[in-house]
Amino acid sequence: MTSALQSSAQPSTRKLPDAGPDLGNSLKETPMARLLVLLELIARKDAPFTLQNLVQDTQWPKPSLHRMLAQLEASGLLQRDLKGRHYSTGQRLTRLAENVLLNSTTRAARHRVLRLLVDQAGESCNLTSFSAGEVLYLDRVETAAPLRFYLHSGSRVPAHCSATGKLFLSQMTPSQRQKLWDAGPLERFTERTLVDVQRLDEEITKVRVQGFAIDDEEFLPGLLCIGVLVPSLDSKDNKTNMGIALQAPKVRFSLERAMQCLPLLQNAAQALSRINQSASNNEDELL
Repeated sequence: MTSALQSSAQPSTRKLPDAGPDLGNSLKETPMARLLVLLELIARKDAPFTLQNLVQDTQWPKPSLHRMLAQLEASGLLQRDLKGRHYSTGQRLTRLAENVLLNSTTRAARHRVLRLLVDQAGESCNLTSFSAGEVLYLDRVETAAPLRFYLHSGSRVPAHCSATGKLFLSQMTPSQRQKLWDAGPLERFTERTLVDVQRLDEEITKVRVQGFAIDDEEFLPGLLCIGVLVPSLDSKDNKTNMGIALQAPKVRFSLERAMQCLPLLQNAAQALSRINQSASNNEDELL
């Protein structure tokens, strides 16, 4: 980060607040700690926001918040729209979050869960998150079968034609999804890709109700994928930014076989959720 975010003051040992009603107490913290508290609040926002929005959320002095936003914007962690009134997360903050997920200290434990799932189901599986409107592959374990589709960690695929992508979209409000649709026409990858927004919204509603999603040759010809979300025990609204999916050629992985593997997939999701919760508890103890 730039020097604007650096502070020579000694850091506080008090646990940072959970972006709740006691945010005002954070003004007693060091400048760096206050910026971290503000970033925690911003990370929870699912839409662009204004300076006044943050004043209402935090009850902090407007001049102080203005300076902090200027520092974050100068560092590339935030960006403003063309009119200059609304802020949103910048590319640097997005990449930071991605790198944390890709290189997390809990990755080895998560990888073992994926490996066990592959051993049980006999097909490749991947762990994903939603980033900048796309599905980001956090980790992947390949099957030993000779016929397979290879995608590595760090790969990105479109959300509208992937199993976990549909699940991430199902957590968004219709207006939030509409902003994605307004960005341009949906790309067609195969004859089965859903590019009609109305049909896709109907599919997403179905996914939200049933709790799992299918990609039936919608991204790559001959590829079938089934995915579920990894439950978040920390989220008050039950939203999560992690999904897990099984993926295989249709010549040996039919829709019937995919549904038979659904309980294995759900068990793996629960195991990953426990790992995430344990890591979160350990982080809280260190603060």
